[in-house]
Amino acid sequence: MGEDHLQSFQKQVSNLLIRHRSFLDVTSKITESGARVNRALMKSVTECGCIEVSGRKQKFPGDLRDERSLECLRTHLSGTLCDHCRDIVQAEMGKNLFYMAALCNLLDFSLTEVLERESSKLSTLGVFTLR
Repeated sequence: MGEDHLQSFQKQVSNLLIRHRSFLDVTSKITESGARVNRALMKSVTECGCIEVSGRKQKFPGDLRDERSLECLRTHLSGTLCDHCRDIVQAEMGKNLFYMAALCNLLDFSLTEVLERESSKLSTLGVFTLR
């Protein structure tokens, strides 16, 4: 999605957001929508079974900057979301993005700028960003 698409999406959110214009409402809806993403994923595991989770302690390689070393890290996830679960998870993620754009609007942030800043930080710090 290019910059124009993000700006268009953010404007569309601004035009559609009527009921939850309050900062308190929007921030609580972000939390709720994030929980709904997680719930949809858990249902994919426990009800559908299209994906499985098998968590174990990660064995971190000595040099996290080496791409070959990173390949040994596991996602703890196996399988692929079925079409039904994929649709539900994507819909819930879309709602989460909607409320994130709404929060950007309330704070007078450009969603594009937020993403560009994060991308720049990731490029600069690489694997050390999320420590």
